[in-house]
Amino acid sequence: MSYTVYGTKGSSNFAIEAALTIAGAHYDFVDVSLDANAQREEAFAQINPTRKIPAMRLPTGEIVTESSAILMTIADRHPQKKLLPPAGSAERAIAFRWVAFFAAEVYPMVEIVDYPDRFTGRSGNPEETRDLARERVRDRFAIFERGIAGDPWISSQGFSLADLYAANLTRWSVGKEWREANCPKIQKLAKAVAARPDIAPIWKKHFGDR
Repeated sequence: MSYTVYGTKGSSNFAIEAALTIAGAHYDFVDVSLDANAQREEAFAQINPTRKIPAMRLPTGEIVTESSAILMTIADRHPQKKLLPPAGSAERAIAFRWVAFFAAEVYPMVEIVDYPDRFTGRSGNPEETRDLARERVRDRFAIFERGIAGDPWISSQGFSLADLYAANLTRWSVGKEWREANCPKIQKLAKAVAARPDIAPIWKKHFGDR
């Protein structure tokens, strides 16, 4: 039996596929094209009522949505692969902290940057909405930059799924030039993730040389 991952290239499916690969878990991939608005179709709403990707079907048939929850589910189901630090450790708390930070403080702003019309009233300016959201993302990235304790990973104790999630989010919204000028630790982390031999092909599929 295998997992089924729903998503598309260039999305947060990178982190999901990378975690499954590290876990040694077989998965099938179902493309849900954002360009074709496939996530808005009724068929996908049966999988995720919010009509957002990614989503993952467990081998037992249950559906898990929200990229942070999917990542923690994979770690929980494959503990021998150590995608998270030991239960009860300070390092695990740190990993949880940053996963929650990305999910609550960054991910919602990315949607606004990508689709400002959805968040602007009739008399509003979508481009102004986008600019404000992008500034919020950049502010949160600056906080994360200061919070990185390891080299190159978030924790000084080593790699975790939080690094996958962080690296994934670096490809969106903030702008490549701004990121390179302001986030040397984040840049180093993302490059280290992209260079892992087991992950490199997945990174290339989703992001090319970005």
